[in-house]
Parts: sequence; C-alpha cells; structure tokens
Amino acid sequence: MASLLLSFSSLLFTIFCLQLLFNSPTLSTSRRVLHDHVHENLETGFRVALTHVDAGKNLTKFERLQLGVKRGNLRLERLISNMMASLSVDSSSQLTSPVHAGNGEFLMNLAIGTPPEKFSAIMDTGSDLIWTQCKPCTKCFDAPTPIFDPKKSSSFSKVPCSNSLCKALPTSDCGSDGCEYLYSYGDYSSTQGILATETFMFDKVSVPSLGFGCGEDNEGSGFNQGGGLVGLGRGPLSLVSQLKKSTFSYCLTSMNDDTSSGNPTSSTLVMGSLVSDIANDSVLTTPLIKNPSQPSFYFLSLQGISVGNVDLPIKKSTFAINSDGGGGVIIDSGTTITYLEESAFEMLKKEFISQTKLNVDNSGSTGLDLCFELPSDDGSGETTIQIPKLVFHFDGASLDLPGENYIIGDANAGVACLAMGGSNGISIFGNIQQQNMMVVHDLEKETLSFIPTKCDQL
Repeated sequence: MASLLLSFSSLLFTIFCLQLLFNSPTLSTSRRVLHDHVHENLETGFRVALTHVDAGKNLTKFERLQLGVKRGNLRLERLISNMMASLSVDSSSQLTSPVHAGNGEFLMNLAIGTPPEKFSAIMDTGSDLIWTQCKPCTKCFDAPTPIFDPKKSSSFSKVPCSNSLCKALPTSDCGSDGCEYLYSYGDYSSTQGILATETFMFDKVSVPSLGFGCGEDNEGSGFNQGGGLVGLGRGPLSLVSQLKKSTFSYCLTSMNDDTSSGNPTSSTLVMGSLVSDIANDSVLTTPLIKNPSQPSFYFLSLQGISVGNVDLPIKKSTFAINSDGGGGVIIDSGTTITYLEESAFEMLKKEFISQTKLNVDNSGSTGLDLCFELPSDDGSGETTIQIPKLVFHFDGASLDLPGENYIIGDANAGVACLAMGGSNGISIFGNIQQQNMMVVHDLEKETLSFIPTKCDQL
C-alpha cells in the first residue's frame, strides 16, 4: 500500500500537488533514475524536444487529463471501428488496409525545405506516414504555422510511381504529378496529395531526401494542433524506417511537471542509439510482438495485472492477439490513459475499490470510470490517501507503476481518479502510465525497455 500526499494552496487558485511516498520497500525496487548518463551522439542519432498539445493553455492538471481522455476516447473508437472494418473484409481484397491511429498528444518542432521553413507536427507511434500541408491547398485546416510551399524549396522532388515508398502506401495512384496518395486515419480523417522527398531539419540535424506526403486535401479532426504528422510506426514510410534506425526512444515528463505555472517542461524523442551507463536492475525489457494484420503498431505481451498483493484472475487469452488479427495490447504515445479489455478492467476496478478505503464518487462528472472522494482537509493544507500499488506483468518485465502514473487528483472537484478505462477489441498502454520513463524501442532485438528517468532533466 502506498500513500499519496495531497497538498493544497489557496493563493490565486487551488493548486493540486501530488507526491508519492513509499511505505513498502517493494515499491522502491529498481527506482533508479537515468538523467546524467544519456547524451546525444549525432553519428548514431539525434534528439528532438516534444511539447504536450495542451501545454501553456492555463489548464490545471486535471483539466488536461479530461481533455486528453476525450481525445483518447475518440482515438480508441477510431481504432476499434477501423480495425473491425478491416478485419471484416476478405484478406485477398484490395480494399483491405491497415489501421492508422492519427492525431496524438505530443508535438515536435522541425523544419522542411531549402531554405528551411519551420512547422510543428504531431508525433504518432500508431501510424507511418510523414506529412505536412502543402500549397496549392484545396482543403487545409487552420494550423499554427504557415502552409509549406514546395515551389520555394530547391530540394523538393516528386516521387515516381516506381519508387518503393510509393508502393508501400496503402492507397496510391499514378498521376501526372507522379505518386499520388490517400492516407486515412478513420471516418472523415485523411490526408491526400503527392508523395515527395525533401530535406528535413530536426533540431540542428539535417536529413536529406526524406519521403513525405505533401498534403493538398487534409480533412478530419485532431490535426490542427500542428501543421502535419510524423509517423513513428513499424512500416516502411515511417521516420524510424526511413532513417534506418534500429532504436528510438521517448521520455515523457510527468503531468505534475508540466502545469500552467512557469514554463512547461519538454519531453524528449531520441532517434537512434542511446549512449548510457545504466544499471541492469533499473531496466525492464519485454518482447515486441508483431501483428501482420496491424503492422504499424507496437504490440506487447501483457500476461497479467496485480493490484496490491492480489493477482487479478484474468484469462491469458484476454490480452492475446486473436487469429483474425484483432485484440492484443499496443503501447501508444498518442493515447492519454490506459484502456483494458472490459472484462479485465472490471476486475481491476472492483479490486481497486476493495483496497482503497475511500468513498467512490458516483457523480460521473469527471469523464473517468473510477474516482474516489477526497477526505476533507484538516487545515494543514495536506491530505494523505492510501492507494494500492499497481503492477503490469509484461512478458519478462513486471512494471511497478509510480502512484502519479495511475492516480490523478483535483482539489476543486474533491476527487482522485484512476487514469484507466475499459475497451472492447484492443487494449492500449497509454502515455500517463509511461511518464518519467525512457521507453526504448529496439527494432533489431524486437524488444521494448522501460527505464525510470527524470525526463525533465534530460
């Protein structure tokens, strides 16, 4: 059992502070921190700062969580509906295409063209295509940065239809402009244009001849936070595949570290190898699983979940990939909370309630499935609540989550909520559960590693 110390201040507005105190030595096992040892080697890779899409909007942590949950619910619905649609079509049909997540929660700043034009793009580990809005634009959404004009760049080049990147597109046509594409993310969400190559600048690193979609018709919700999208999926069109990097990592700062007061802290994306000195017992590694029906996603083998000292009686098949390609568990940077198959989530929810000695909030006002009423402040400005520890048992790696990675509280609402929900068709390990961890994707070894890290100190 762990204690959460909740501190309240009544200055200009109520501030909710969350600090995890460990009462049990098992909770502090392998809590070593990586911050001094990771550094950039431009020969092996580069790093890019990431900004949360809600940073700087004068929102409380709980308000940010609620907005993220709304986006996450839409993302989940999109994934499930399109996955079911793709699985229902005969595998020999040309209409069958993989599912792509689209939108996301983190933005990266980059530049395109010669001379370079800066723009921001959504980072998405659930899709492959790199794209930005281009002139002449028949339908473009409002974006915080100007629309790219390829006529002003000396390094812009259209991709011929015979190119392997064109052949890798799920939907393409050979037109007068060369390889024309249509890349769909779900109902009414898509980008359409021509496939081209261009010089991209990531921080101070220039990458020539990178294949990307020059989108002239871009429709749907969720893209207007940036001027395009950078896919980090497993397919040949993604940034990871085109750079031929066998490793990439990201480190997402805690919501506690990215509030509206002061300058928001940046998360980090690292492309290529990490040069580090890390004690072996601080690294948890689990295999990456491939799903031929959904080749862009990073699937994990989740074998069980523990609440406190109770192993939930979840059937092994609950989190397995089905024979038709449905089901399974993906790790996703673009989904805020974790979604578990409904039967497993109900077990977790029931056990969590039984071990948490707080009244359940049944108002339904938060948008989350399980919330507890906070006890009254005794005048000290601090409230301590007891919560059970939560462990995800991946194949070869039991991930003991810090309390701030699954319980989020709000003083104004007087509640503390579990940052998880139920789903049907697929489970998603969300980004709140990944905060303050270096999440290392090793595509050569086909593994994923979690390294406890102070992400705001990288």
